[in-house]
Amino acid sequence: MRALQKFLLFHALTCLGPNALGSEIINGQIAPGNRMLYMASVQTRGGHHCGGSLISNNFVLTAAHCDSDGLVRVVFGTHNLRNTGTVRNIVQRCKHPHYQHHTTGSDIMLLKLSQSVPVGRTIRRIRLPSPNVNLRPNQKCHVAGWGRTEAGRGATDLRVVGVSVVNQNVCRRQWSQRIRRLPANVICAGGYRTDKGACYGDSGGPLVCNGMAAGVVSFGAQGCRNPGFPNVYTDVSKFRPWIDQILRQNGC
Repeated sequence: MRALQKFLLFHALTCLGPNALGSEIINGQIAPGNRMLYMASVQTRGGHHCGGSLISNNFVLTAAHCDSDGLVRVVFGTHNLRNTGTVRNIVQRCKHPHYQHHTTGSDIMLLKLSQSVPVGRTIRRIRLPSPNVNLRPNQKCHVAGWGRTEAGRGATDLRVVGVSVVNQNVCRRQWSQRIRRLPANVICAGGYRTDKGACYGDSGGPLVCNGMAAGVVSFGAQGCRNPGFPNVYTDVSKFRPWIDQILRQNGC
């Protein structure tokens, strides 16, 4: 966690390069209490650290760059983090074996929980896409997360915003100004030519398209409001064989 904070601070000070996305939904609104019941708050002992989504009774989908020795628990069943919700400890962190850095791809991780999560009125699982599904440019999706909504102010309510899928060629061209090559197996949505999208603290949360966890929040431009750079999400459909293997063997 301390290393992550130093990393984000360095990029904020230099204004260079892409940043892993963290704790702010840009120009969103408070999520209705009866929707997005798959959302999970991945936490350290200090509180909310990253977003995630419940994909099975005992596994949560999130981003690999959220990995930290300080991760201890996941909270479900509440949109307001002042409320206790249903808490499960993290017993195993399964990062994709090819992950090195969020800008080089494979930014995906599964968290195994200490015990099953009861699905019911306040908790639901989210569906995963079929392998190798391709989203259409301009397709409407949404992303949600917890965190500050303006400088210096923390938010405890889950916030959600609608975003549109950005053409892959456009995304690759725009990001070529900052990074050598856009990672393979990503989805671009939001941020480009708009002031809506994910930001610091939303990492690991799902990009939801057609009711499925199509993507995982990975990175975006420094400042989160730069209209020249799309937000980048790990394409979950391209990692279905790996996900299915982890779920089948109940761990990594």
